[in-house]
Amino acid sequence: MSRHTVRIMVAATLFALSAGIAHAADAADTQKQIDAIKGALPKFAIPMREVGDRFQNMYFAAKGGNWALAAYMSKYMYGALNPAKVTKPDEYKAWQAFYEGAFAPVEKAIQAKDLKGFEKEYAAVVDSCNGCHSGMGYGFIKVVKQKAASDVGIDYRVKSQPGDVPK
Repeated sequence: MSRHTVRIMVAATLFALSAGIAHAADAADTQKQIDAIKGALPKFAIPMREVGDRFQNMYFAAKGGNWALAAYMSKYMYGALNPAKVTKPDEYKAWQAFYEGAFAPVEKAIQAKDLKGFEKEYAAVVDSCNGCHSGMGYGFIKVVKQKAASDVGIDYRVKSQPGDVPK
Protein backbone atom coordinates (compact mmCIF):
# COMPACT_ATOMS: atom_id res chain seq x y z
CA MET A 1 0.00 0.00 0.00
CA SER A 2 1.39 3.39 -0.89
CA ARG A 3 2.01 6.12 1.65
CA HIS A 4 -0.51 8.27 -0.11
CA THR A 5 -3.19 5.57 0.22
CA VAL A 6 -2.36 5.08 3.91
CA ARG A 7 -2.62 8.84 4.52
CA ILE A 8 -5.98 8.95 2.78
CA MET A 9 -7.22 6.00 4.83
CA VAL A 10 -5.99 7.56 8.10
CA ALA A 11 -7.58 10.88 7.19
CA ALA A 12 -10.85 9.18 6.27
CA THR A 13 -10.81 7.20 9.52
CA LEU A 14 -10.17 10.34 11.60
CA PHE A 15 -12.92 12.16 9.74
CA ALA A 16 -15.36 9.30 10.35
CA LEU A 17 -14.45 9.15 14.03
CA SER A 18 -14.84 12.90 14.47
CA ALA A 19 -18.21 12.81 12.71
CA GLY A 20 -19.31 9.97 14.98
CA ILE A 21 -18.21 11.89 18.07
CA ALA A 22 -20.03 15.02 16.85
CA HIS A 23 -23.13 12.93 16.17
CA ALA A 24 -22.95 11.41 19.65
CA ALA A 25 -22.58 14.89 21.16
CA ASP A 26 -25.60 16.10 19.16
CA ALA A 27 -27.62 13.07 20.30
CA ALA A 28 -26.63 13.65 23.94
CA ASP A 29 -27.56 17.34 23.64
CA THR A 30 -30.89 16.44 22.06
CA GLN A 31 -31.60 13.96 24.87
CA LYS A 32 -30.77 16.62 27.46
CA GLN A 33 -33.24 18.98 25.78
CA ILE A 34 -35.93 16.28 25.72
CA ASP A 35 -35.32 15.52 29.40
CA ALA A 36 -35.56 19.24 30.23
CA ILE A 37 -38.88 19.54 28.40
CA LYS A 38 -40.23 16.44 30.18
CA GLY A 39 -39.07 17.90 33.49
CA ALA A 40 -40.95 21.14 32.82
CA LEU A 41 -44.24 19.40 32.00
CA PRO A 42 -46.71 19.00 34.86
CA LYS A 43 -46.77 15.46 36.21
CA PHE A 44 -50.21 14.37 37.42
CA ALA A 45 -51.21 16.51 40.40
CA ILE A 46 -51.44 19.85 38.59
CA PRO A 47 -53.53 18.58 35.65
CA MET A 48 -55.64 16.55 38.10
CA ARG A 49 -56.57 19.81 39.82
CA GLU A 50 -58.04 21.01 36.51
CA VAL A 51 -59.82 17.67 36.13
CA GLY A 52 -61.41 18.15 39.55
CA ASP A 53 -62.57 21.69 38.83
CA ARG A 54 -64.04 20.71 35.46
CA PHE A 55 -65.73 17.67 37.00
CA GLN A 56 -67.38 19.86 39.64
CA ASN A 57 -68.40 22.50 37.08
CA MET A 58 -69.90 19.78 34.90
CA TYR A 59 -72.39 18.92 37.61
CA PHE A 60 -73.65 22.50 37.91
CA ALA A 61 -73.83 22.87 34.13
CA ALA A 62 -75.98 19.73 33.78
CA LYS A 63 -78.13 20.74 36.75
CA GLY A 64 -78.68 24.16 35.12
CA GLY A 65 -79.56 22.70 31.70
CA ASN A 66 -76.35 24.00 30.12
CA TRP A 67 -75.61 20.70 28.39
CA ALA A 68 -73.05 22.22 26.03
CA LEU A 69 -71.06 23.45 29.02
CA ALA A 70 -71.30 20.02 30.66
CA ALA A 71 -70.03 18.42 27.41
CA TYR A 72 -67.30 21.06 27.12
CA MET A 73 -66.16 20.41 30.69
CA SER A 74 -66.07 16.67 29.99
CA LYS A 75 -64.06 17.12 26.79
CA TYR A 76 -61.46 19.36 28.38
CA MET A 77 -61.40 17.38 31.60
CA TYR A 78 -60.17 14.42 29.56
CA GLY A 79 -57.57 16.49 27.71
CA ALA A 80 -56.23 18.10 30.89
CA LEU A 81 -54.13 15.03 31.63
CA ASN A 82 -52.40 14.90 28.25
CA PRO A 83 -49.00 15.89 29.76
CA ALA A 84 -49.15 12.68 31.81
CA LYS A 85 -48.86 10.68 28.56
CA VAL A 86 -45.20 11.71 28.69
CA THR A 87 -44.52 12.32 32.38
CA LYS A 88 -46.52 9.48 33.97
CA PRO A 89 -47.47 7.00 31.22
CA ASP A 90 -48.65 4.23 33.58
CA GLU A 91 -50.90 6.60 35.51
CA TYR A 92 -52.16 8.04 32.22
CA LYS A 93 -53.22 4.56 31.11
CA ALA A 94 -55.24 4.25 34.33
CA TRP A 95 -56.81 7.67 33.66
CA GLN A 96 -57.66 6.73 30.08
CA ALA A 97 -59.25 3.46 31.23
CA PHE A 98 -61.24 5.36 33.87
CA TYR A 99 -62.50 7.97 31.38
CA GLU A 100 -63.38 5.43 28.72
CA GLY A 101 -64.90 3.02 31.27
CA ALA A 102 -66.27 4.34 34.56
CA PHE A 103 -66.83 7.86 33.24
CA ALA A 104 -68.46 6.87 29.92
CA PRO A 105 -72.00 6.64 31.40
CA VAL A 106 -71.70 10.26 32.58
CA GLU A 107 -70.76 11.35 29.07
CA LYS A 108 -73.65 9.29 27.67
CA ALA A 109 -76.10 10.99 30.09
CA ILE A 110 -74.77 14.41 29.03
CA GLN A 111 -75.31 13.59 25.36
CA ALA A 112 -78.85 12.36 26.16
CA LYS A 113 -79.56 15.41 28.37
CA ASP A 114 -80.69 12.91 31.02
CA LEU A 115 -80.36 14.75 34.33
CA LYS A 116 -81.58 11.85 36.47
CA GLY A 117 -79.17 9.44 34.78
CA PHE A 118 -76.41 12.04 34.96
CA GLU A 119 -76.82 12.50 38.72
CA LYS A 120 -76.77 8.73 39.28
CA GLU A 121 -73.68 8.19 37.14
CA TYR A 122 -71.95 11.28 38.52
CA ALA A 123 -72.30 9.88 42.06
CA ALA A 124 -70.91 6.54 40.87
CA VAL A 125 -67.90 8.33 39.36
CA VAL A 126 -67.24 10.13 42.65
CA ASP A 127 -67.06 6.71 44.31
CA SER A 128 -64.84 5.42 41.49
CA CYS A 129 -62.50 8.41 41.86
CA ASN A 130 -62.14 7.77 45.55
CA GLY A 131 -61.49 4.07 44.95
CA CYS A 132 -58.81 4.91 42.40
CA HIS A 133 -57.19 7.44 44.71
CA SER A 134 -57.07 4.85 47.49
CA GLY A 135 -55.73 2.18 45.16
CA MET A 136 -52.89 4.45 44.02
CA GLY A 137 -51.92 5.39 47.58
CA TYR A 138 -53.77 8.71 47.65
CA GLY A 139 -56.65 7.72 49.94
CA PHE A 140 -56.29 11.07 51.65
CA ILE A 141 -57.70 12.71 48.48
CA LYS A 142 -61.45 12.21 48.86
CA VAL A 143 -63.68 13.73 46.20
CA VAL A 144 -67.04 15.14 47.29
CA LYS A 145 -69.71 16.94 45.30
CA GLN A 146 -69.25 20.63 46.02
CA LYS A 147 -72.07 22.88 47.18
CA ALA A 148 -71.06 25.44 44.53
CA ALA A 149 -69.19 25.32 41.24
CA SER A 150 -65.42 25.80 41.13
CA ASP A 151 -65.73 28.65 38.64
CA VAL A 152 -68.26 31.14 39.96
CA GLY A 153 -67.89 33.45 36.97
CA ILE A 154 -69.86 31.20 34.62
CA ASP A 155 -73.62 31.17 34.07
CA TYR A 156 -74.47 27.49 34.45
CA ARG A 157 -78.13 28.08 33.52
CA VAL A 158 -77.65 29.02 29.86
CA LYS A 159 -79.87 26.57 27.99
CA SER A 160 -77.84 24.69 25.40
CA GLN A 161 -77.42 21.38 23.62
CA PRO A 162 -74.44 19.00 24.04
CA GLY A 163 -73.72 19.28 20.32
CA ASP A 164 -73.27 23.06 20.58
CA VAL A 165 -69.61 22.56 21.58
CA PRO A 166 -67.33 23.49 18.66
CA LYS A 167 -65.10 20.68 17.41
